[in-house]
Amino acid sequence: MKRIALLLLILSLATAALTVLNCGVPATYENSLGMKFVRIEPGSFEMGETDGEFDESPVHSVTLTKPFLMAVTEVTNAQYEAFDPSHKELRGKHGISNGDSEAVVNVSWEDAVRFCRWLSEKEGKTYRLPTEAEWEYACRAGTTTAFSCGDSLAAEYDRYQKENWSFEAVDLSVDSMPANPWGLRAMHGGVEEWCQDWYGPYVPEKASDPVGRIYGDFRVSRGGSHNTKPAYLRSANRMGALPGERNVMIGFRVVIGKIPRTALLPPSEPELWAQDVGQERYAWPEPSETPFFSGPVSYVKVPEGSNGPLFSHHNHCPAIAACPNGDVLAIWYTTNEENGRELAIAASRLRRGSESWDAPSLFWDGPDRNDHASDLLWDGEDTIYHFNGISSDATWGKLALIMRESTDSGATWSQARIIMPEHGLRHMPVAGVFTTREGYIVQPSDAVTIGHGGTAVVISRDGGESWYDPGEGKPAPVFEEGATGAWIAGIHAGVVQLEDGSLMALGRGDDINGKMPLSLSDNMGESWTYHASVFPPINGGQRLVLMRLKEGPILLVSFTDSSEKRNDPAWPAVDGMTVRDKNGKKRKVYGMFAALSFDEGKTWPVRKLVTPGKGRHELDGGAWTDQFVMDETHAEPMGYLAATQAPDGTIHLISSALHYRFNLAWLNEPMP
Repeated sequence: MKRIALLLLILSLATAALTVLNCGVPATYENSLGMKFVRIEPGSFEMGETDGEFDESPVHSVTLTKPFLMAVTEVTNAQYEAFDPSHKELRGKHGISNGDSEAVVNVSWEDAVRFCRWLSEKEGKTYRLPTEAEWEYACRAGTTTAFSCGDSLAAEYDRYQKENWSFEAVDLSVDSMPANPWGLRAMHGGVEEWCQDWYGPYVPEKASDPVGRIYGDFRVSRGGSHNTKPAYLRSANRMGALPGERNVMIGFRVVIGKIPRTALLPPSEPELWAQDVGQERYAWPEPSETPFFSGPVSYVKVPEGSNGPLFSHHNHCPAIAACPNGDVLAIWYTTNEENGRELAIAASRLRRGSESWDAPSLFWDGPDRNDHASDLLWDGEDTIYHFNGISSDATWGKLALIMRESTDSGATWSQARIIMPEHGLRHMPVAGVFTTREGYIVQPSDAVTIGHGGTAVVISRDGGESWYDPGEGKPAPVFEEGATGAWIAGIHAGVVQLEDGSLMALGRGDDINGKMPLSLSDNMGESWTYHASVFPPINGGQRLVLMRLKEGPILLVSFTDSSEKRNDPAWPAVDGMTVRDKNGKKRKVYGMFAALSFDEGKTWPVRKLVTPGKGRHELDGGAWTDQFVMDETHAEPMGYLAATQAPDGTIHLISSALHYRFNLAWLNEPMP
């Protein structure tokens, strides 16, 4: 027995000596919550992937100089709920992660940091999130292939590795996936994992113990997840989310060890739209009574072949605002696929006095999140608001709604704030946000993901501090003449406030008696009454503008024919619209038209084609519009429209690719 005791003592001393030699980090460890850890040795690796996505380059050498302990698995529901018992209410949301031993989800970055702080105090050790470099180093586990298991994802990792409009229930038990060569489980898939770093572009220089950027909108997440294409599960793939965001895609694992004391990288260089932005407030001239029309000119000038961060394949869904300094700012989404994770927001600036828009550059992008769609509002004083949807993953069926603010003509923006946090429907902004006479901010937002089914309104009564959706949770209406319901009829609706304080909306789809649907609400969106308007319905690839002009009239810009008819061999001579020219003669016109109402939408005596009317032009409308012919009787046949009116009375109208400028005097002038 003495001999056995002596051997045990020697073994204990040897272990202690080895621990000292290894900077106090044991080879393995298990804490009071049953979380198991393995020691990750110092070393060097090549971070990033040359053939990956744009943000994985430049590939650069990284050295980690100190060992640390990393959890073998992600934090489970049972482990997290030892810290926050109330989280049990979120188990199984959307059918994801219900069991004690499944990876916890619906935790924000801030929640994860609080858990680490609690566990550190509880156990007397430093628990934290891994840095992005530590995470990729541990995930690769000495490999250089796309996955630690090879160049393709092994079948054992599969947790419905597809993109879907909803969520497929999967097993997220933390021990259900194989371990990588260093003993870490579920580094590919399962759930995304929060990292310590702010997301930002890589730098080419060699780095030791990097800790990311000093500031940003998004915290890095890594590893991909269930219900996601395999490419997003690669060792090098980078994702990110707002630190306050909770969804069923993201969980976390922890490490034990002090955070490296490396200097944080400075913010990345400002994009072109944010450079050299004048800060002198512009003295806008009074609106002119002389008719004025200019354009169309291109504002979407993405270089051909661009594949991130801007994408030349598909640019669409714009918003626009004048700025206090006299500039005009346009934003739109840029992507390969409308439902893809790569969808980002681009921007371009028309500088005061310039006739040409700046080259476009990236405006806002949730890394590997579908940012669908955008809106801008200048309050007429110092503040510009940016609204955007952000998906938990791909598609626009799972959006939360964010808001940012700028008080320097759009040069810099506040950190994004989530104003409607639930990832679901009714949070996709429609260009056309406005302020009511009571000071309420009203943001139209699509209520569905398809081409018909209605529009919601998201409203703030306190200057953007808090928001609510008066139709949320109410049943889908039946859109018939005289019927009532809690949603606006038609998607992509434009909304205005009438003189009596009520709201009027026109939308796409849900046609009533063969006409564009009109919705009226006398209780700030709590309920709507539906009627047939006098206007023709529109369809895919078309979005209208409805706005109150500063001079008083209500302006509608829409299309004479549905996009469904564009492929008709007889198009454009299908329906068109009859207008009167300056000689009182009736003539047929086709394409984008403007209409004015001087009696709060009861009648629309002014109807005019939006075209310079100076001979034949062949133009590219981008997105779904493509090539079209413009002349005296033919205007742009399709496009997603957005508009703003500057204090000088100029109406800036943009379609999916083209910019038009005109004023009320031009609208009132009969066609030639």
